[in-house]
Amino acid sequence: MISGRRVAGSRVSGFASLLWFTAAVDDATLLSALHEAVDAVVGAFGDHNDWGLSGGRDGQYASDLVADEAALVILERHGIQVLSEESGLVGDGDGSVIAVLDPLDGSTNASRPLPWFATSLCVVDSEGARAAVVHDHPAGVRYDAVRGGGARIDGAPLARREPVALVDAIVGVNGLPPRNPGWAQYRALGAAALDLCAVADGRLDAYVDYDREAHGSWDYLGGMLVCQEVGVTVGDAFGRDLVTTEHLARRTPIAAVGALFDELVSARRDAL
Repeated sequence: MISGRRVAGSRVSGFASLLWFTAAVDDATLLSALHEAVDAVVGAFGDHNDWGLSGGRDGQYASDLVADEAALVILERHGIQVLSEESGLVGDGDGSVIAVLDPLDGSTNASRPLPWFATSLCVVDSEGARAAVVHDHPAGVRYDAVRGGGARIDGAPLARREPVALVDAIVGVNGLPPRNPGWAQYRALGAAALDLCAVADGRLDAYVDYDREAHGSWDYLGGMLVCQEVGVTVGDAFGRDLVTTEHLARRTPIAAVGALFDELVSARRDAL
């Protein structure tokens, strides 16, 4: 069910206490470290058979902890600080880069099992999201992106997305829309990182979070950068900065191309 594949290739809030002299770490090195960390998660899942709750905090699964441990070992070895959903801020890096980690996005899906869950990593620096890897575990498909360098799926470049009219749009959602704002159809799939990647590769035309304060930065940053590198606008429904390393911060992401983004932001605000 789970396979791995190795491939090559704003402002920031919450950093007041960190040093902002960016170390001489190139994008290829960062991306390689992210791929290595995700490979470690894939390997850890190879003989993993406990997909139930961890018995720790509410909503935490044993698989979350297995994935977290596997990724942290690699990232700490590379000297990269990590903001993890499961572990908080970890590591002794110099603060020039921080890898925001969702060890297993869609862990409820994984526990069912529903084949829509991922590991997501996004390195942020003083300029925002810099490099990202999102691995779709059931499909064995991997996305990556570098700021200004485009986005790829299994190493192949993703094409830039073209605008879609609201009336024709298939929209991924989180939470329950109170009404149809005029789209053709919607889907609630349950893993924001993959939902955003599906917007980037054209399987979905947009994404809207209808929950209130549901998503930490680890949920969306990886998919956000993949989207941005193919021309998809990603923003918070209420105008807040999406790039944050505050563990308690929550945001309401929306993603779409062109006028559709503005229409969906308006519809989301009207849904309050």
